[in-house]
Amino acid sequence: MSFSIVSKSKNAVNIVFSDSKMIVFLEDGRELSVPLEWFPRLRKATKEQLEKWRFIGKGEGVHWEEIDEDISIENLLE
Repeated sequence: MSFSIVSKSKNAVNIVFSDSKMIVFLEDGRELSVPLEWFPRLRKATKEQLEKWRFIGKGEGVHWEEIDEDISIENLLE
């Protein structure tokens, strides 16, 4: 029997929002669904403000300039 090793990434490739969640897509195919309730600045932001994000590094984090918020992808995985 042989096993293949799956490489897990901590880097995001895309982010989308629902009314109550942020969905983070990782480069290894995983998806994280995170309640906006966990992040007061995101929870209070308008839809337009939420959409104005950019990656930090190569997807290691996410930054929202207008609402002064930074989120580490690695911290979401813990």
